[in-house]
Amino acid sequence: MSAPVTQVGVGDRVPLVDGIEKVRGVAKYTADLAAEGALVGRILRSPYSHAELLDVDISKAEALPGVIAVITGKDAPIPYGIVPIAQNEYPLAQEKVRYRGEPIAAVAAVDEATAEAALDLIELTVRELPGYYNAAASRAADAVLLHDNKPGNIERDVHSTFGDVEVGFAEADLVAEDVFHCEEVTHAHMEPHAAIAEYDPQRDHLTFHSVTQVPYYVHLMLAQCMDMNKSRIRVIKPFVGGGFGARTETLNFELVCGILARAAKGRVRMVLTREETFLTHRGRPAADITLKLGLSKTGRITAVKAEMEQYGGAYGGYGIVTILYAGALLNALYDIPAVQYDGYRVYTNTPPCGAMRGHGTVDMRHAFDTMLNRMARQLGLDPIEVRRANLLKAPTETLNGLQVTSYGLPETLDWVEQASGWKDRKGKMPKGRGLGIGCSHFVSGAAKPVQWTGQPDAVVNLKLDFDGGITILTGAADIGQGSSTVVAQIVAEVMGLDHSRLRVISNDSALTPRDMGSYSSRVTYMVGNATLDAAEKLKARLIRAAAKALETEPENIECAGETYRVANSQDQGIPFDKVVQTALIDHGAITERGTFTVPKSFQGGKHRGGAVGSTMGFSYASQVVEVSVDEETGEITVEKVWVSHDCGYPINPLAVEGQVQGAIWMGMGQAMMEETRFHEGLPLHANFLDYSFPTIMDSPDIEVHIVESMDPNGPFGAKEASEGGLAGFLPALAEAVSEAIGCDINDMPLTPDRILDALTKQRRAEKRRKAKA
Repeated sequence: MSAPVTQVGVGDRVPLVDGIEKVRGVAKYTADLAAEGALVGRILRSPYSHAELLDVDISKAEALPGVIAVITGKDAPIPYGIVPIAQNEYPLAQEKVRYRGEPIAAVAAVDEATAEAALDLIELTVRELPGYYNAAASRAADAVLLHDNKPGNIERDVHSTFGDVEVGFAEADLVAEDVFHCEEVTHAHMEPHAAIAEYDPQRDHLTFHSVTQVPYYVHLMLAQCMDMNKSRIRVIKPFVGGGFGARTETLNFELVCGILARAAKGRVRMVLTREETFLTHRGRPAADITLKLGLSKTGRITAVKAEMEQYGGAYGGYGIVTILYAGALLNALYDIPAVQYDGYRVYTNTPPCGAMRGHGTVDMRHAFDTMLNRMARQLGLDPIEVRRANLLKAPTETLNGLQVTSYGLPETLDWVEQASGWKDRKGKMPKGRGLGIGCSHFVSGAAKPVQWTGQPDAVVNLKLDFDGGITILTGAADIGQGSSTVVAQIVAEVMGLDHSRLRVISNDSALTPRDMGSYSSRVTYMVGNATLDAAEKLKARLIRAAAKALETEPENIECAGETYRVANSQDQGIPFDKVVQTALIDHGAITERGTFTVPKSFQGGKHRGGAVGSTMGFSYASQVVEVSVDEETGEITVEKVWVSHDCGYPINPLAVEGQVQGAIWMGMGQAMMEETRFHEGLPLHANFLDYSFPTIMDSPDIEVHIVESMDPNGPFGAKEASEGGLAGFLPALAEAVSEAIGCDINDMPLTPDRILDALTKQRRAEKRRKAKA
C-alpha cells in the first residue's frame, strides 16, 4: 500500500528540509569532517598594528621535525578581494602589516603541538609605524598612509545630490541637525571559521571545504591567488553554523589553507579559534554620522543632508559597497524630494570590516529615524503620522533611480499602531517606561553583482530519472535561512508533488550550477525565480509526455500532481511514474534548467555608484518597541516588540517569522550591548564572554505580523524577509528609552554606563537650572 500524498507547497508552514539533521546533532559542519590523514594548519599572526615587515625567518620552523610545510607572503604574492577594483589584501602580509592579527606565515604539521611550536620559531624583523584606530586619527594631515595609493587614508569618498537641498531647507518649518556615533559590531556566528583543503599533486587538483556563504567567490579567489585553472578546483560547502555577512567574501584563512595544502602536497585542516574568528572579522564598521533634516509643520520631509565616516579597518573588502549603500538607501523608504550625501570610508589599523546583516543601512537608518522621532516631538506630531505624511506610492522611481514596485509600509504601520495600543499609550507611559517606533527596508538581492560576467543571476537544474524523484541542483548557499526549503516548496507547488519525491543538492561546484551565494537577501527572489522557471519547464515536458501516452494534445492535459489526465473527461488518467517513464523514452534522464536575470531597467541610476542599492524588490518593516529602564543601574529591559514585515508573499511563513525574529535579536544586540573594543589595536572583546550579545534570557516577546504586498516580479509575489526589520529596532529603542528617562542619547549601543552618564548630565543640568531660578 502506497503512502498518502501530502503535498506541501508555497504558503505552508514547513519545517526546514535540513532541520532533522541539525536537531539530531548529526549535521556535518566543516570542522566535523573527517580529519584522518589531514595535517594541522596554523597561522602566525601579526603582534603589531602597523609595521614594515623587513624579514620573516622561517628556517627554524622548517627544520622542526613534524613540520611538513611553511609558507609566507612570498608564496602568496597575488592580491584578492570581493570587489574587483578594490583588491588590496593578500592571503599573507606583503612588506607591511596593517592590523594586529593579520596573517604573516602559516605552517602545516603532523599535529597541533608541532604546529604551535613551529609558529613560535618564526622570527620577525619589523619597523613599527604609528597606529590609527579611528577615522579622525587616520585622516590627520601627518598620518602615515596605510596604502600608498590612498591619500588621506580614504578608501572611497562618495558625493551625491538629488533635488535642491537648500530650497528644501528654506521651505521647512523646522530644520534640525545632530551628530550620531555607532560602535563597530561583529557577527558572533556560532560556528568558528574552518576549512579543509586537499591537494592532489599528481593531477594538480584542489578539493576545498569551507564555512563560506559564497562558494563561487571562494572558487574564483582560490584560482586567482593560487594561479590555478578554475577547472582544477572543486569547492564544497557543508552545513554552515551562521553567517550574517561574515562569510560573504573570501577570507584570508581560506586562501592560506589552500596554498598551504599545495605546499604540503596533501590535506590540511584549519580550524580557527574563537579569537582568530573575531580577528578575521568583516563586521559592521563604526560610524560617525552628521544628519540635517527639514520638516514642514505637517511632518512632510523637505530635505536631507547626510555625512558619514566609516572606520573601515585595514583593507578594502566590501568597503566601497558599504559606503555607497549608506547613501543610496536613504531613499526608497520615504518620499524625499531632496537628498545630499557625503560618505567617507576610512582605513584604520584594525581588522577589516565588511558586510553584516542590513549591509550599509543600519547606522544611517538609526540616525534618520531617530531624528524623525525627535522632530515629531518638537512639532507636536505623532511619529507614526509623520511617517504616513511621507509614504511612497508604488510603482515609483526614487530620485536616485531605484525602482519600487511593491510597498507594504503603510500596512505595517497600521498593524503595529493597532497591535501595540500606540494611540492610547504613547506619551502616557509611567516613569521609567517608554514606547518607540522605527521603520526600515532592504533589498531583495543586489540588482548587479560585484563580479559582472553577463551570466544569469541564478541558475537551477532539475534532474528527473527512472526512480521518479526530482533532484534540485542549486549552488545557493543555505546558511540556516532556509533557502533549500524554499526551492523545494516552489518545485512541490508547481509540480503538485509531495516533498518525498524531492531532494536538494546544493553547493558542490562539481555538481551544482554556479550561484553567487547568500548575501543581500538575494536567494528567495533570484534563485526562487530560477527554480520557478525550471519547474514550469519540467512540468510542461511531463504534460507533453502525458499527452503522448493519452493520445491527445498537451493543452488538453490536466496535471493533478500524482496523476495526469485529460481535462473534463471520465478518464482516470495515468500516474506520475508512468508519465515519467514515457518522458524518458528516447531521452533517458531529463534535466531542465531554470534561470533568472535582473533586467537592466532595475540596475540603478546612471550616476557613479548608482548600481549599489538597486534591486527588483524592497522589503519594508515597522516596529514598536516597549522598554522599561532602571534609573539606578541604567539597565534596559525590552518588554515587548511588535514588528510587521512586508515580504511580498511568505513562501514559508514559519521561516519568515524566524528570520524576522532573528533580525530583531541582532538589532537588539547592536542597540543595547554589542561593540568591539581595542587597546592600541589589541582586541579586548575576542571571545563570547567579553563580547556581549543577546541570549534567549534577554529575548522579549516578539509578535510578528506578515504583510503580503505581492511583489509583481518575485516568485509567487515573494521578496526579502531576513534583513529589512533589523535597522528599525535601533531608532525604536532609542525613542522608547528617551520617553522612559526623559533625555536623548546619540551614541549606540545604549549600555547601562551610557544611560547613567546621560541621567547624571540631566540631573546636573536640572540642578543648574534650579540654582539660576
